[in-house]
Amino acid sequence: MEMTQCALLNQISEYQFVCVELNLYLDTHPADEAARADYLCYGKMLQQLIEQYEREYGPLKNFGHSPTETGCYVCSEWPWE
Repeated sequence: MEMTQCALLNQISEYQFVCVELNLYLDTHPADEAARADYLCYGKMLQQLIEQYEREYGPLKNFGHSPTETGCYVCSEWPWE
């Protein structure tokens, strides 16, 4: 199923929220292996969503702070070219 840009951004925001909350939980419960597994799983899915977004719509962050190679304009054409 093809997602719109807005739907993809919403899903990225949701996964970012889950990752932050799990990270905070793991700060106080470091031995919780189920939470750690969830954190790693959601982090991986978040990375995939960001890569998909950047392939289709361009970088989410500027100045080379995007986590994917697509989001880095160092090795590609400038947006106005």
